[in-house]
This record gives sequence, structure tokens and C-alpha cells, in this order.
Amino acid sequence: MSYTLRRLPSNYAVMLVGTGGTGGFLADGLARLLPTKTTLYLVDHDRVEKHNLTRQNFVRADLGRFKAQVLAERLARDYGRKVDFCTKPVEHLAITDRAYLTIGCVDNPQARERLQWAGSNMMGGRYSYQKFDGWYIDAGNSEHSGQVLIGNSLLKECQHCFTPINGVCQKLPLPTIQQPALLVPDMKPALDCAERVVRDEQSPIINRVMADIVLTFVHKLLNGTLSWMGMYVCMEAGTMSAVEATPEAVARITGLTVRQVEYRPRSRA
Repeated sequence: MSYTLRRLPSNYAVMLVGTGGTGGFLADGLARLLPTKTTLYLVDHDRVEKHNLTRQNFVRADLGRFKAQVLAERLARDYGRKVDFCTKPVEHLAITDRAYLTIGCVDNPQARERLQWAGSNMMGGRYSYQKFDGWYIDAGNSEHSGQVLIGNSLLKECQHCFTPINGVCQKLPLPTIQQPALLVPDMKPALDCAERVVRDEQSPIINRVMADIVLTFVHKLLNGTLSWMGMYVCMEAGTMSAVEATPEAVARITGLTVRQVEYRPRSRA
């Protein structure tokens, strides 16, 4: 049978971390897509630099300003909605339960490791996991390819995540569990996406493609029709393939059995 991911609660908020290449275009798309009553929260500690102007969602007047602030002010003005922002690095970000959907458009494993705990509390410098109704979407790309993954749970919490009686998927493994390579440092020189485009090392449109895929995930999640746990795209090969959220797929990732990841109440004698 097919499953769809659990919808967000009615009072959900969306936090986007990383507003550069993919995140800058995604922020604009989210401001158009989300209801005006939904809180949109942008997070990025980087400032707009000259090499960002050719391939990111900024103009010359934005130079030297914080990316998150520039976009928040622009989107609030253009779409008549409130957009909050934070210019602190991810390691100083107090992740709270106000963001029922957290989207990461970051390019380093340290930031991903912190963001995967959306919905947890920071205690004594360590994360303390707690039950949470949200989802975490991770978008990442290389020169000509990328992936979008969604999840919210550790391995041990993936038992009974599918409910056959209503066809709803309650939980999925975190993106960093689905793809452990996301936490492996990039051995290439420390250049951001815009610099790699200038050096002709990255497709000039991969970030727009990734932003549109994330928007598709969000739209389907809000409508209760999202049945994917991942999407992979390759611009050179011209391919795009979805990974369906199924008990079999989660069982392969977690090492659990299909019976363990499905919730089937015992029938009364």
C-alpha cells in the first residue's frame, strides 16, 4: 500500500536555515506558498558579497548586509507578511518548538548535525531529544546534482512509524541517517556555491532546481499528499528519481524488519 507523511499541526511555523544559493530562491518561494498567518523564520549569519550577485537572489544595493535580513525585509514588503530573521551562526541558534518544519540549505556537516535536532533543547552544550511533531528537510547539492531528504527520527524511534489502517507515515529516519555522507567533510577548497559557479565548477541553475524540489515537498506536505522520503536529481544525466516512503525502504535503512516499522494493533481474541 502507499503511505503519505503526517501533516503539520495547524499552528505550524517554518524555519529556513541558509539563505544563499538554494535558500535565497527558496525563501521567495516559501513567502508565496505559505499562508500569511504562518510564521516564516530565516536564519543566516553570512553577508552579501559581490560574487553572490550573479547567481543568488540579491542585488548590488544588498552588498555588505546580512542575507537573512535583506530577504526578510524584502519578502515582508513585497508579500505583506511578517518574516522573522536571525543573523547568528547555527551553533548559537536556540532551536525551539516553534518551527514545526525546519529546512536546511547549508553546505557543511557541522551545521547539518545541529539542524537535525530541530525540536530539541540545548542543555549543557548537548542536545536532549524530546518528542516532536515536526519534520526536517535537508537540501544539498554538488556541482550538477543534488538531493532533498525529509525525516525526523533516530534509528531506535522508527518502530511503528507506518500506520496501515490510515496509510499515514508518522516518522522517518533523519536525512543524516538516510545519507550518512552528509556528515562527511568536503575535501575540496572552502569555496561557497557562488564562487564555484564563477570558476565554472557548478551549474548556474542547480540551486534554482533544488529550491523548486523543496517547494514541491513543502506543498505536498501541507496538502497531505507527500509520499516521498527523498528526491535525487542529476542535471548532466537529465534524471530525477523519487524514493517512496515505504516500510521496506525504512527497514533497509534502519536494519529493522518491515513488521517492526509498521504499527498493527493486536486483534482481540
